[in-house]
Amino acid sequence: MTEPDNIVLTYLRRIDEKLDLLRADVHDLKVRMSHVEEAIGGINRRIDRVELRLERIERRLDLVEAT
Repeated sequence: MTEPDNIVLTYLRRIDEKLDLLRADVHDLKVRMSHVEEAIGGINRRIDRVELRLERIERRLDLVEAT
């Protein structure tokens, strides 16, 4: 003969299930955010290279004073 579940235990199990779902969602968000940060870093590196190339072109065309 089994005893009926305690109402508190029932609610605790539900909370635990929801917490597991929340953990999975947060993990997914962390992974996605890491990918976004890496992409932004790549974009920043490309912009830096473009700026260096532009400065070199300006110097060659004597558009700015050489330092």
